[in-house]
Amino acid sequence: MVDGTGQQGRALPCNGTLRAGSDRSAPGSAPGPAPPRRKRKATLTFILFLLLLLAQRPAGSEYGAAAAPAAAPRLYSSIPAPALAPAAVQPCAEDDKLLSEPLSHPDFFNVKELFSLKDLFDARVHLGHKKGCRHRFMEPYIFGCRLDQDIIDLDQTMQHLQLALNFTAHIAYRKGIILFISRKRQFCHLVETMAQECGEYAHTRYWQGGLLTNAHIQFGSGVRLPDLIIFLSSLNNVFEPHVAIRDAAKMNIPTVGVVDTNCNPCLITYPIPGNDDSPTAMELYCKLFKMTIIRAKDKRRQTEVFSELWRKAEGN
Repeated sequence: MVDGTGQQGRALPCNGTLRAGSDRSAPGSAPGPAPPRRKRKATLTFILFLLLLLAQRPAGSEYGAAAAPAAAPRLYSSIPAPALAPAAVQPCAEDDKLLSEPLSHPDFFNVKELFSLKDLFDARVHLGHKKGCRHRFMEPYIFGCRLDQDIIDLDQTMQHLQLALNFTAHIAYRKGIILFISRKRQFCHLVETMAQECGEYAHTRYWQGGLLTNAHIQFGSGVRLPDLIIFLSSLNNVFEPHVAIRDAAKMNIPTVGVVDTNCNPCLITYPIPGNDDSPTAMELYCKLFKMTIIRAKDKRRQTEVFSELWRKAEGN
């Protein structure tokens, strides 16, 4: 279309108006912004998500409202866990009491009456090795030196021996597996006989490496490791410690060990500073451990019988 000035104009739409953001805008002007459809869509999605959260929120969870009663314990799925029957809960509570009651007493099995300081002295537990063979970690347990021979402090030996016997009694009370280890040939028969009399296990021969760390490979899956290892002599020979001490520390197995003045007590859970070469001392150790284990097992059987009689009396 040509206007009166001779310039060619632009044809107007039939309604005489221009649409905003259309291609029919005036020449030289930038096109209008597009409608924010994506922003509006994201806003609507966020609002719907908030509504869903508000709908799923339990009543009384905040804003000072009354707290809802505790829900039933849930499994990994959304199905609530079934409630336990009272009959199934009662034996578990009795078993827990049977195991937790000895822990509330410092000396439940009364192991202090099994020996005295004079018994340790008569058994020559205080005699150590020569001063030149002393291990530096055993210096806190040494009372002094006489004629170039170390003398072990029997007061500390008595305290450590009581702790070791008490721990051994608790393991036997809980029906744990106890393994006795000794590498001295002159005491093999004594240790094996003692372990057989108290119903436990003994290993007095050459220790093959990996019996504890590779037990699932050598013996198959499902093998049970000992719950406590008692070393009546912690040396494999004159210079090297027993390999089982290191393997037990790797497998988190508690250990009780008689450590002489030439031994390293660091990796042993309950060290007992004392002589491990004298026959009288070894006989005393075996006697104490045997009496402790038998006393703990008898106490467990007695407690189970009393518990069974009490349960029957309540049932009647």
